[in-house]
Amino acid sequence: MIVHIVFFKFKEEQKKENIEQAKEMLLSLSNSVPTLRSIEVGENFANEERAMDISLIARFDTKEDLQKYAIHPEHLKVVDFIKQVTEYSKVVDYETN
Repeated sequence: MIVHIVFFKFKEEQKKENIEQAKEMLLSLSNSVPTLRSIEVGENFANEERAMDISLIARFDTKEDLQKYAIHPEHLKVVDFIKQVTEYSKVVDYETN
């Protein structure tokens, strides 16, 4: 199993609305990307300076399935939106049993 984790830091402009839209768009990928086994999106409530705004945890059977997800047209639509409304993101991919 492949675990794909992404943390997003959103721009201040329309932050709340953009977070909500991003969450909805990300969760909708479970209906359109066949290689996506599961997806979880959480909104942060910590007020620490180092805190990110939302996290994504997605699971795939193989690295190849993660690569197919990365180039899937529906995923790319979400990526385009998120790039416009975030300052930056961080990613961790790893393999587990």
